[in-house]
Amino acid sequence: MKFDAIIIGFGKAGKTLAGFLAKKGEKVALIERSEKMYGGTCINIGCIPTKPLVHSAHLARRDGSWKEKQEYFRAAMEQKDAVVSFLREKNYEKLADDPNVTIFLGVGSFAGKNAVEVRGKDLAVTLEAPKIFINTGSETVIPDLPGVTGNPRVFTSTTLLDLKELPQRLTIVGGGYIGLEFASMFASFGTQVTVLEKGPQVLPREDRDIAAAVQGILEKKGVQFKTHVNVTQIDGGTVVYEDRAAQKEVRLEGDAVLLAAGRRPNTEALALEKAGVEVNARGAIVVDEHLRTTNPQVYALGDVKGGPLFTYISLDDFRIVCSSLYGTGDRRISDRDPVSSTVFIDPPLAHIGLTAEEAQSLGRHIKVNTLPVAAIPRARTLNQAEGLFKIVVDADTQEILGCTLFGPEAGEVINTVAVAMKTGQKYTFLRDFIFTHPSMSEALNDLANF
Repeated sequence: MKFDAIIIGFGKAGKTLAGFLAKKGEKVALIERSEKMYGGTCINIGCIPTKPLVHSAHLARRDGSWKEKQEYFRAAMEQKDAVVSFLREKNYEKLADDPNVTIFLGVGSFAGKNAVEVRGKDLAVTLEAPKIFINTGSETVIPDLPGVTGNPRVFTSTTLLDLKELPQRLTIVGGGYIGLEFASMFASFGTQVTVLEKGPQVLPREDRDIAAAVQGILEKKGVQFKTHVNVTQIDGGTVVYEDRAAQKEVRLEGDAVLLAAGRRPNTEALALEKAGVEVNARGAIVVDEHLRTTNPQVYALGDVKGGPLFTYISLDDFRIVCSSLYGTGDRRISDRDPVSSTVFIDPPLAHIGLTAEEAQSLGRHIKVNTLPVAAIPRARTLNQAEGLFKIVVDADTQEILGCTLFGPEAGEVINTVAVAMKTGQKYTFLRDFIFTHPSMSEALNDLANF
């Protein structure tokens, strides 16, 4: 079967590109391996399903019986499922109703430089097109540990979202962003959470004062942290690890284990070698500034090419490809830095640019200012006065090098900082800007007041 374009993966970039090409009159084949993944990672197992749970956890009662907590958790999961199902169906219908788009349910793998074979239930077909786009996303890294395979008490960030019962004790292997988002959420629901981190601190990419502030707030929720550990085995819900500081083996009993050791590009089934598409040492598809792979007929978009694993990066990848194929070609990967991010722990943690430690390692002459969230009037009115704001500035040029916001509404406020940085504003722009009152954004006046 011949098409004008083949898209492997129904994620943010893939689905948006399919609609765009269809409007131009091109015949598009869109391949998705699972009917539960229409819309991609964000809608089904990432951003969207976790956010209603984070909100429900924030509103959860801290008292009450275990039975009441279980009932509240079940209701929260049902609400999450309803949101996901609605959005998944809308995403599918939008493209399924387009006469220029044909959706194939099955696993796509290359059969040549411009051919893709699709195999699914009662389906085996080979598709050909002059343009092929890979948007297969990423998958959870599963540590090679005894007791993981076939263990019904071991979960990933995907399978944990299908829980029907709230675990009384949850052990999280990995103290990065994913691990701490789930730690915050389940602790608020009433679970006893323990986080195991192999390094000296959680959130290793953050400055130590920020990581300490996050850990301190989560400890107030009842989360326990163990650093300098090597997990050696999982036995049911029990995690066995080596405490390197104490030089002893510890058996930590629990009811569920979350593996949060990172994610990797999802390329295993693609047979990339048949298309002449190369990957790097981390398994990510190699692309140029315009997202072309080593096969000029094939592009890679989203998580599968590595880099920041955010749905809005996937969307921007779509813009880059459109510019390259149908526009001026002036959009490129390197032009979008810096990119902001938010981790939806409670309160949220948002960041853009360099940390103080990163700036110093680059030899920049910096000045740094911090502001306790307790000093922000709006935070007091929200009764959420814990957290820390931090800004890093070049002392010679007054350029904003980076900013980290840990506090209520941080995910919104960081966008203001991002606009200032992207437009080349000096830190004095934030210091002197007129913000509404009371708002969390007006805290930028004080944060940038050196």
